Amino acid sequence: MRIIAGLEIPDSGQVSLSGMDVTNISTQKRDIGFVFQHYALFKHMTVEKNIAFGLEIRKKNKQFIQQKVLELIDLVKLSGYEKHFPDQLSGGQRQRVALARALAAEPQVLLLDEPFGALDAKVRDNLAQWICEFHDQQQITSVFVTHDQNEAIEIADKIIVINRGKVEQIGTAREVYENPKSKFVASFIGQVNVIDAVVKNDKIFLKNSDQMIDADRQHPDGDAVLLVRPEDVKVHTEFQENTFPALLEKIHYRGSHYEIDCNMSGYSIKIVENKKDGFVELMENKTIVYLKFADFRLFSAGKGHKDIREKLQKLGYIE
Repeated sequence: MRIIAGLEIPDSGQVSLSGMDVTNISTQKRDIGFVFQHYALFKHMTVEKNIAFGLEIRKKNKQFIQQKVLELIDLVKLSGYEKHFPDQLSGGQRQRVALARALAAEPQVLLLDEPFGALDAKVRDNLAQWICEFHDQQQITSVFVTHDQNEAIEIADKIIVINRGKVEQIGTAREVYENPKSKFVASFIGQVNVIDAVVKNDKIFLKNSDQMIDADRQHPDGDAVLLVRPEDVKVHTEFQENTFPALLEKIHYRGSHYEIDCNMSGYSIKIVENKKDGFVELMENKTIVYLKFADFRLFSAGKGHKDIREKLQKLGYIE
């Protein structure tokens, strides 16, 4: 983001805005708004003074500034707070002031650097919903950096997953979540169960077992890793074809759904079940259930299961 804004010089490549190469153009001439994680508001200035600051630096006339500030205050729904100082506002209100200040100069690109990072969960959700509606109204190209996958999925038209400086995948939220192109993307976006498997003659077996997970999958023979989303693990109370026995260890009530912990042949399996599925309420802890994988992603294990697990665990996003 600092490279896009012109605060850092790239070692290679170029930065283009609306098709124009701005790599060697100063920050002031790029027409970019920047919203920081910790607001960066001037504590000694009121809401209206904070928003007006950038316009005053550009020596706009007072009447224009006054009109612009009123429009922005109304836009970010802070009417009545014009004379308040930052320490008189909530976290969500301060972030909206920071957004209004960034918009005052009418930027062609808006950069948001983890803008909800300092807010509690409920405020984050409300502000995320508000910023979606706001963005639809303003139609400003925005780059939103976040480590919160739920935020990215809710807000973004396009998601770019970056791993140690390398772009792993670009796509819509659905494309990235349902069709990950790499093990990293599958493990980073949302929760996932990691299961060691072996492929033999297009049949997938649980590692060290004759239990078949699936057939007719064209995949090279050898060690593989199965990545299964918790919502794609289906729980049955009785044995069915292609199901695996598992010990039900705990059921977590999450309001709108259940999260279930099971042990399947030594693997810890997390499952998400709809609260409306009444059979969940009938289950007792430490009972045997039967699991079926409705969907999954299969990746070759490279040098072996141990090697790939170590790599995934180093990234900190798995299990």
